Amino acid sequence: MTTDRSQPRPMLVPELNITSLPASLAFWRDLLGFRILYDRPEEGFAAIEREGVEFMLEEYDTGPDERLGIWDTGPRERPYGRGINFEITVRDVGLLLEALSRGGWPLFFGPEERWYRVSPHEETGVHQFLVQDPDGYLLRFSQPLGRRPSRAASL
Repeated sequence: MTTDRSQPRPMLVPELNITSLPASLAFWRDLLGFRILYDRPEEGFAAIEREGVEFMLEEYDTGPDERLGIWDTGPRERPYGRGINFEITVRDVGLLLEALSRGGWPLFFGPEERWYRVSPHEETGVHQFLVQDPDGYLLRFSQPLGRRPSRAASL
């Protein structure tokens, strides 16, 4: 599959090593609404996008690149990506929550409304939840709620 790239490529595109491209696409594409930008199914690879956020998914040891194994920084144990979560800003977390619920996919945390201090006098708010993909990568979907005066500043 090839898609016209009318937008410039993001400056950061995480590439996630996965165990099964079909299982990952059932989650990322079918449940979360990411679209395939281009893929190489014979190599277990797909580049995906949703609302300007891109990821690359690649099965371990299925491509012709013998260097893949030397990029491992430790043992391959689930959940993958321990110690990182990817915050993905979306217009409406409610749509994703509904899709995950219909698909019987469990949430890792939330949903919640959370306010974060960004300066001594201001907070920014999000409606967010966390979910793990089939390989255990932790995804934090976040819908902006705007800004408000910091509660700490008023104390």
